Order: sequence, then structure tokens, then C-alpha cells
Amino acid sequence: MSVVVSNIKDLKGVQKAAILMIAMGDDIAAEIFKCLEEDEIQEVSREIAMLKHIQPEIADQVIEEFHLMAMAKKYITQGGIEFAKKLLIKSVGPDMARKIVDRLARALEASAGFTSLERANPQQLAKFIQNEHPQTVALIMAHLDASHGADVLAALPESLRAEVAMRMASLEEISPQVIRRISLILEQKLEAIGGFNVEEYGGVRAVAEMFNRMERNVGRQVLEKIESINPDLAASIRDLMFVFDDILLIDDQGISEILKRVDRKVLSYALKGTSEELQAQVFRNMSSRAVEMLKEEMEYLGAVKLKEVEKAQHQVVEVVRQLEEEGIITIGGSGGGDEYVT
Repeated sequence: MSVVVSNIKDLKGVQKAAILMIAMGDDIAAEIFKCLEEDEIQEVSREIAMLKHIQPEIADQVIEEFHLMAMAKKYITQGGIEFAKKLLIKSVGPDMARKIVDRLARALEASAGFTSLERANPQQLAKFIQNEHPQTVALIMAHLDASHGADVLAALPESLRAEVAMRMASLEEISPQVIRRISLILEQKLEAIGGFNVEEYGGVRAVAEMFNRMERNVGRQVLEKIESINPDLAASIRDLMFVFDDILLIDDQGISEILKRVDRKVLSYALKGTSEELQAQVFRNMSSRAVEMLKEEMEYLGAVKLKEVEKAQHQVVEVVRQLEEEGIITIGGSGGGDEYVT
């Protein structure tokens, strides 16, 4: 079944996204898909498959609307909603300007409170939200990036950490009205205290990403607590986690790719105190001269703080994640074709 589009007013948002992807071409669309969730990719891909006949003028209108939305967001960032509306009126007229700005304003309103939390000090933020209902805390945490979320979770009371992580893992589709209401409450509370000093949501993957960035002991304690309550959920989180020791699961070609991107000093810290097996996995993918220099540097470091080692290991793990996202390496195997069972 194919869909023929004759009027942009008849298009749903996902159909406009599909037309935009087609108009941009395979390379750009592939880069955009990397930023989407799996279900979003499936939905847009389905629409792309169905949109067999797109009139050039419709594609042009979709691209123009996207351009205007991007420009409006930029204007709002620079000078606020009224500034954006004023500039857009000059270029597209009052009716179109009002529609574009109103649509963006609603989207910004829905997440205004959450945006205020993005640069909050983790200790302050943990104190600010720890007395909220655990489900509310989970929703707030789901709006933070994984590194920030890891610091905030570690700063929460120990009795609350596992429950918040479990609720985060079970978050799926949240009503926009609920998000807007919580966002507005947060914004009001932030205004009342004068704000912070600057320094699909959720799901199991978000929790795993957060655990990967936590201090090892804290992450282990929270995960063990979750396991005592919900073993299946703990297993799902572990399946999506990648820790430094999992480098043993990467083949030699993958190790070589990692070594191209990791600074030798970082590597010397990261390998301190690791198993001989893991060190051998790294050393055999280096030249004898490079191995000799690395061993000398590790010996020269002497005793180092555990935090410094974990920080270096996190940097290596980030490189591994980036390489996996780019499709250069495969975690857990050689990536050399499909696996079969008998």
C-alpha cells in the first residue's frame, strides 16, 4: 500500500518527518536516525516505505516548514518568543509566524522546568527532588543525560536509589499533560528558591547508561538491591551495561580500533590493577615498542587513586560506545556474520 500526498495540511508529523528524510538523502537521514529511538526509526521508516509518490511542491513545503521551525527555535533562544515572532512576521507573515511560534512555545513550556535542571549541581538537585514521590523523581531523572543522572542518583539517599532506578526502567510513554504539569511545578519551585547554582523517556537502557557512569561501588550496591527485588530487571540492566572488563569480549580488530582513539596516558591509568588476561588482550594488539613504553609509564605512575583509574576506564568505555554506535566494532563478538544455534 502506498500513500499519495497532495496537500501538506493532510500530513501527520511522522509523515512530514518521512518526507524530510527522503528529501535529505540517505547519508543525512542515516545520521539523523542515529539520534532516534528504535521505535521512532521503525515508525518513520514505515512511512517512508508507504510514501511512494511525493509531489515536488509538497517536499519543498515540508523542507520550508522545517527550516522555519529551526529558525524560530534559534530566534527564541536568542531573544525570546516575542523576538522570534517579530522576525518571522517579516519573513512569512503574521499568520504563519503565529502558528510556528505557538507550536514551539507549547513544546518549550512542556519541558521548561526540566531544562532548568540540566546544569544543576548534582548534590543540590538530589536534595531538591529527594522528598518528591519516587515516580516523580524517576521522571525528572529520565530527562537528565546519563552522566548527570549517574551523579544525581549517587547523591540520593541510599534507600531511594534502587526504587528510582527501577521506576526509571519501567517508564515508557508518559502523557504530555503529566510532563507539562510536573515541569510547571518544578519551574515554580525553582523560582521560589531562586534557582540552582550552575555547574520514549527512561527505560532499561537509560538506567544501564546511567549505571555505566556511576562510581563502581555505588552502582554495584544499587544493582544488588534491585536484584533482590526484581532479578529479571537487574539481569536486563546488566545485559545493556558495558564495563571496562568487558573489553575481553571485543576481538583483536576491535581492540586495534580502540587503541587508535585512546591516549596512551589514559590507557596507562585504565590498565592499572586490571587482570593479566585483560592486559594481554590489549598488549597483543600493540607493537612491542609501544607495549614496552606503556608498561614503563604504568610502572612510573606507581600507586594511583581508584577514582583516577575509574575515570580513565570510563573514558575508554566512552570510546568503545562511540565505535559501536558508528558500527566499527561489535561488543560481545567478532561481528563476523550471523550466529546459528542447533
